[in-house]
Amino acid sequence: MRNLLLAGVAAAALSASALAPALAQDIKQGGSMTVTYKDDVSTLDPAIGYDWQNWSMIKSLFDGLMDYVPGTTELRPEIAESYEISEDGTVFTFKLRDGVKFHNGRALTAEDVKYSIERAVNPKTQSPGAGFFGSIKGFEEASSGDAEGLSGITVVDDGTIKFELSRPDATFLHVLALNFAHVVPKEEVEKYGADFGKHPVGSGAFKLAEWTLGQRLVFERFEDYWNPGVPKLDQIVFEVGQEPVVALLRLQNGEVDVPGDGIPPAKFIEVKNDPKFKDLIIQGGQLHTGYVTMNVKMEPFDKAEVRQAVNMAINKDRILRIINGRAVTANQPLPPSMPGYAKDHEGYAYDPEAAKALLAEAGLADGFETELYVMNTDPQPRIAQAIQQDLKAIGINASIKSLAQANVIAAGGEEDQAPMIWSGGMAWIADFPDPSNFYGPILGCDGAVSGGWNWAWYCNEDLDAMAQEADSMVDPAKAGEREAMWRDIYLKVMEDAPWAPIFNEERFTIRSERIGGDDKLFVDPVHIPVHYDEVYAKDVQ
Repeated sequence: MRNLLLAGVAAAALSASALAPALAQDIKQGGSMTVTYKDDVSTLDPAIGYDWQNWSMIKSLFDGLMDYVPGTTELRPEIAESYEISEDGTVFTFKLRDGVKFHNGRALTAEDVKYSIERAVNPKTQSPGAGFFGSIKGFEEASSGDAEGLSGITVVDDGTIKFELSRPDATFLHVLALNFAHVVPKEEVEKYGADFGKHPVGSGAFKLAEWTLGQRLVFERFEDYWNPGVPKLDQIVFEVGQEPVVALLRLQNGEVDVPGDGIPPAKFIEVKNDPKFKDLIIQGGQLHTGYVTMNVKMEPFDKAEVRQAVNMAINKDRILRIINGRAVTANQPLPPSMPGYAKDHEGYAYDPEAAKALLAEAGLADGFETELYVMNTDPQPRIAQAIQQDLKAIGINASIKSLAQANVIAAGGEEDQAPMIWSGGMAWIADFPDPSNFYGPILGCDGAVSGGWNWAWYCNEDLDAMAQEADSMVDPAKAGEREAMWRDIYLKVMEDAPWAPIFNEERFTIRSERIGGDDKLFVDPVHIPVHYDEVYAKDVQ
C-alpha cells in the first residue's frame, strides 16, 4: 500500500467477524462504542477506498470470500464456506455459505461476487485496486475496456464460483481478502452510481444508519448477518472532525472508547509515562519499513560498496530517539511480522570506520557530494538531518531537498532525479501479509519504471525469476519452501544494498477502560480492522 497517511495506530476495533464459541457465550448483546477521527471519510465504496481509515469502516459493512483470523496473518474463509485449488495452482473454486444476505434483504449469490470483482477491474470504476486481479484470465482485455468482464470468472451456480488464472499465483487468496474484492449488490450500485460510496450496501456485520458529513457516521447491527450471534454491539458511532488532542481528553473523560488517530505525537511521552494510561496503551508491529533508497542508476550509487557503506554509516538508534522510540530498528526490507523475515539476519552493523574503508575500496576515499530527498512534514526533515550528519562523518556530503510529498514521489519515479530518498511518511505498508507484496512494486524490475515506486531503480532479473518461481508455489504443502525462497531473495537484496532499512514503525493504540481483551487484536498486523467482538469486555452495555 502506498502509505500517504501513516498515523501509526491501528484502526482499532471497528468490525465483527467469526467469534470463538466460548467467548460468544460470555458476551452480552447490546451497547454502543464511540470512535473519533480528525478527518472525514471520503468513500465507503470497497472498490475505491484505499486508506487505513476507510478500510476499517468498509470491513464493518462488507464481506469477501476470504478474511484473516483477527490479530494474525492467517487466512480463513469468510462468506466462502470452502474452496479448492487445482494441482497446477491456476483454478480456484469457492463454495459460498448459505444464508448470506445484503443489507437490503436480498440473498448474496456467486453472480454478485463476479460482478463485484469485474466492477473493480473495469476502468470506468477507477479502482486503485484493479491491478491486484491481474492474474485472472482476461484481465488485460477487461482492464483496458476491450471486454466487459473477466473471462477467467465463471458462475457455476448460485452458490459456486470458479476463477481461472493465467499463471499460478500463491497470493490469490490474499487478494480475495482485500476490500477491493468485497461483494456489492449490482442494483444498489446502479441506483446510486458515483454516490454509492456515500450510500454503501453490503453484507457485513453492520449497516450504515446515518452519515452527517463532517460530523459523524453511525453503524447499526445487521440483524440478518450470516454469522449467528455476531455482532454483539448494537451500534458504532464514528465522530469525525475531532482533533487528536481533544479526542484524548474525551477518552480520559469517558466520552470516547477509541481515538482512531491514536496518541498525538506532542502528547506521546506524557501519555506513555502517565501511570493511569499504563493498562490502556497497546503496542504492536505493523507491516511497515522505513528506508533510504539509493538510486543504482546514478553514480556513485551504481557501486555496491558505496551502498553498503551508507548502510554502515547510519546510527539507527539515534533516529529512534527522534521519534520517541515508536519503532524498532530494521536490518532487512521485510518487517518482523511478515512471513519470510530472516530472524537470524544481523544486517549491517553501525560501523563508520568500516564504512570509510568501503568507500576507499570503491575509489572514493575523499567522499563525494550527493542529495537526500525528504518529505517536508515533521519529523521527516529532522530524521533526514540525522542521516545527513552520519553520512558526513564518513565523507559523504548530502544536501537535503525537503519537498512536498508529491514532489518527492515524482522525483523518485524518474531515473535521473533523486540519488537518495528517505521514505518516511511515504514508506510502504503491505497490502496483505505476503512477502511478494513487499518486492514487486518497490524492489522488482516492474517497479523500476517512470512513475513507479522502486525509487532505487534496482532490477535484479535473477531475483525476479526467483520471485516468480516462489509465487507459483500455490500448494499449501509448499508454504514453508516458498517462505524460505522469499527469505533468500531478501537476503540477496541486502547483499546488493539498494536500500538502507532504518526502522519498522510500531503501532500505539489507546483505548478506554471499558474495553479489554486480547491486546494483539488491537494492533492487527494486517491493518485491517480489529474485530471488536473478539476483544469485547467490561461494561459497554
